[in-house]
Amino acid sequence: MKVLSSVKVLEIGGIGPGPFCAMHLADLGADVISVVRQPGGTPPITGPVLNRGKRSVFADLKTPEGKALVLSLCETADVLIEGMRPGVMERLGLGPKECQAKNPKLVYARMTGWGQTGPLAPAAGHDTNYVSVSGALWGSSPAEARPVTPFTLAGDIMGGALYLAIGIVSGVLSARETGQGQVVDAAIVDGSAHAMNLMLSARKKGIVADKRGDSMYDSSPFYDTYVAGDGRFVTLGAIEPQFYALLLDKLNLKQDPDFGTDQWDKAAWPKRRERLIALFKSQPATHWQALLEGTDVCFGVVQSPLESAEHPHMKARGVYLTHEGQFQAAPAPRFGDAAYAPGPICADGAHTQDVLAAVAAKGQVWR
Repeated sequence: MKVLSSVKVLEIGGIGPGPFCAMHLADLGADVISVVRQPGGTPPITGPVLNRGKRSVFADLKTPEGKALVLSLCETADVLIEGMRPGVMERLGLGPKECQAKNPKLVYARMTGWGQTGPLAPAAGHDTNYVSVSGALWGSSPAEARPVTPFTLAGDIMGGALYLAIGIVSGVLSARETGQGQVVDAAIVDGSAHAMNLMLSARKKGIVADKRGDSMYDSSPFYDTYVAGDGRFVTLGAIEPQFYALLLDKLNLKQDPDFGTDQWDKAAWPKRRERLIALFKSQPATHWQALLEGTDVCFGVVQSPLESAEHPHMKARGVYLTHEGQFQAAPAPRFGDAAYAPGPICADGAHTQDVLAAVAAKGQVWR
C-alpha cells in the first residue's frame, strides 16, 4: 500500500504546477480525478506525463452540469486543487465557500504565481516572472552574465507545486484531527522566497553577499563550473577544508604557490580560477570524471536528462525510465527499498463515462 492511498484528490485541470502537484500525489498513492475542459479547448503545453496515475473527466465548468459534477465529487474528496486566477472559481460558483459547504473537511488548495492577495494577484505571469520578483533568480548566474531561469524548476515546481503538496498534506492531517478543512494559498513568489532561507542564513558567514559576484557560490574557484577540453562542463563543490585539500591533492596543486594555504583568501581567488580554467581545459570531461567522480572532492559532470539516465549511479537507482513511450523521471521520494513505479498515463477525458455513471448512481466514485 502506498503512503497516500487513503487520500482522494479532485484536480481542476490547468497547466504547470497544479497538474504536477496532482501527479506527485498520485505517484505517492493518492486517488486523483482530474476535471479538464471539453475537447476543442486550448491544448495543454505540459504533455502527457503529468497525467500519470490519474483518472480524467471532461466537464465544462461554465455549465450547470459541470458545476454539479464538481460539487458532487467534493462531497467525498479530501482535497480540491485549482490553479485559476484569483476570483475565477468564485465566479463559477465553485469557490471554497460553495465546495466546503458540501464537505467541511475539504482541503481547498489554490495554486497561483502571485498569490490570492497583493497588487499583482490579478495579473498574468510565468515562472520566470515570479522568481525574478521573489529574489530567487538573483543569484542564478555569474555576476557578469544575465540571469537565466532554470525552466519551471525554481518557480513552478520548487516554489509552487512542492509547497502546494506540503500544504495539502498538512491540511489533510489537520482536517482528519479537527474535522475542519483548510484553504491553502500556495503562491510561487512565497515558496521560491521561502526556499532561499538556507542561502539567506549564510549571509553572516560571508558565503552569501548582497552584491552579485561577491559570494562564495558565484566567485570562489572551488565552487564553480568549468569547461573541459571536449567542451563539456564540470562542477566543483569543494567547500569544506578537507574536501578542498583533497581537490588540491588530486590536481597536484598542494605545493603550488598560487594556491597558498588559505582557502578563503578572496584576493587570490581570481588567479586560482584562471589556473583551474586552464587546467580543466587541458583534458576531456571523461578524464576529470575518472579522476574526481566518487571522491570527496565533490565533483559532477553537467549532463542532459537523457545523458543522466545512462550514468551508472542514476541507472542503478532507476531514476529515469521510459514508460508507455514517454521518457520521464521515476516517482520520488522512496519509501522502503524501491521507488514506486509510475502509474498509467491516461488521455484527457478517458474516464468521463465511468465517473459520470458512478456519480449518477451515487455509487463508488473513488477507488
